[in-house]
Amino acid sequence: MHSLSVDSPPAPSPYRTAVRTAIVLGLCSLVLLVLVAAEWHPLLSVDGDVSRTTHRWAVADPDVTQAFRILTDWVWDPLTMRLLCAAVALWLVWRRAAWWTAVWLVTVSAVGTALQQGLKAALGRERPVWPDPVDSAHYAAYPSGHALTATVVLGLLLWLLHRHGAGPVLWRTAMSVALVSVVGVGLTRVWLGVHWPTDVIGGWLMGAMLVSLAIAAHVRWRP
Repeated sequence: MHSLSVDSPPAPSPYRTAVRTAIVLGLCSLVLLVLVAAEWHPLLSVDGDVSRTTHRWAVADPDVTQAFRILTDWVWDPLTMRLLCAAVALWLVWRRAAWWTAVWLVTVSAVGTALQQGLKAALGRERPVWPDPVDSAHYAAYPSGHALTATVVLGLLLWLLHRHGAGPVLWRTAMSVALVSVVGVGLTRVWLGVHWPTDVIGGWLMGAMLVSLAIAAHVRWRP
């Protein structure tokens, strides 16, 4: 007897997947933004509890705190991320003549910067204040520019590696570095007492949303 073959359902297109992901992340970002803007007490209470705990650890362990300051101020700093983005864009133009992708990469990074600066100005959320601070930062707190910028830049670069068929070793290495960097930069901002945890979560969510939207645009107009 011959068994009938059953066709598997078609896989969703990359464009639809990226759009759906962006919608989910956008809704999560909006909910968190509303709760922060409304100063919802349970959320602020959790923010305060976590921040007070990590600040005690930071004061008690100056060696770890100094290492985190170096990482957040130099390795994972938004300027470092933007320079990395610019370097990759130049490489795309020089080695592959990929002008469209290079402009796309720089534009999305610039949109991320404008988004976080605009929200900081609109919300004006104050940063944590400590009698014995271990670090300082300027401008408003929400969202974390470090978290958002690292998510956008490293997320876009990971997608480009995947799109161009990176080998398994390179792909695993890049994934590990990106994951450690994105998570690490958020944790250092809370540890150093310059951001509330929800500032970092907001930066991660909005950064991932921008990456998804950017991927959808690239797939749609540059298949």
